[in-house]
Amino acid sequence: MYDGFYNLSKKPFQLSADTDFFFNSAVHRRALAYMRYGLTQGEGFVVVTGKPGTGKTMLVKELVKTLDNDNITIGIMVSSQVGADDLLKIISATFGLPYDGEDKSTLLTRIQRFFIQQSRDGKRVLMIVDEAQNLPKDSLEELRMLTNFELSGKALFQIFLIGQLELGETLFLPELEQLRQRIVATYQLKPLSEEETKNYILFRLEKAGWINTPQFEEEIFGVICTYTQGIPRRINTLCDRVLLFGYLEELSIISLASVNKVIAEIDEEASAVTDEFHDITAGSSVSSAPTDPQLLERILGLEKMILSLQNTVSKERSLLRKAILLQLDMDNVYDSDIGQD
Repeated sequence: MYDGFYNLSKKPFQLSADTDFFFNSAVHRRALAYMRYGLTQGEGFVVVTGKPGTGKTMLVKELVKTLDNDNITIGIMVSSQVGADDLLKIISATFGLPYDGEDKSTLLTRIQRFFIQQSRDGKRVLMIVDEAQNLPKDSLEELRMLTNFELSGKALFQIFLIGQLELGETLFLPELEQLRQRIVATYQLKPLSEEETKNYILFRLEKAGWINTPQFEEEIFGVICTYTQGIPRRINTLCDRVLLFGYLEELSIISLASVNKVIAEIDEEASAVTDEFHDITAGSSVSSAPTDPQLLERILGLEKMILSLQNTVSKERSLLRKAILLQLDMDNVYDSDIGQD
């Protein structure tokens, strides 16, 4: 829509983590430096945390793109509250090892042998866990145990934990003291400053083929930074809406008034959703057993709906774990086929 109207080659503010749009801000440059420093240590944990939308997944993709695959075997896992037993299966599947129907001791032995063989082949093994804040404590402890594997005094396995701020809080629990002692580098991503927000917006526009159409009033960048709190994903969402508004209004200049109007629309939409939620919850909040048959029926209906949703979530979580393992298997088969070709 608006990309054609403004003669852009692609959408500049897509939410997917495309490394073509990696913006090397001072914050992200520093984070990459910590991650690369951690790699030089060749052992333990590297931890990167940040609020949702600060660019953690983009950092991972940018780092992986620049690594020498001849020297490092990389596995990437997106965590989804994976228990310790499932964790070993997912690690096995990630590196193309059998796991179906195996007990824990067999899985551990096979993983250790894989690490040793990689070391003998002159390669290091790195596991990157994205959304690591979802990992239960027993899974984090299982990862720590895997870092005990050594050959001739040299660590065989290194782990990057990438997650939201809750990950940092979890790692400071008393029972994870041993894991904390193995952290070799840690960094917390901060939001972009006002100047960086402006540069970020213009950088993404230029990457999408923007040549000063539309033009942007200077005042909008401070407003966008304040409203989005300098968080890249929020900036993307707002700027996407602003360009859509510009297309619908056929604007050649994006003014401060235009941005403020879009912000007002977003706030209005959010307020409408909140009000609807409050109406529902207020209707079901009573201090004693309801006597109105219609109200009672509504409450019972809501309770059934909640129970049904809980059951659905439970089933989907189980299916998700199976799907992750199946997809990893399929990816490994695909990679194997390519290698044979």
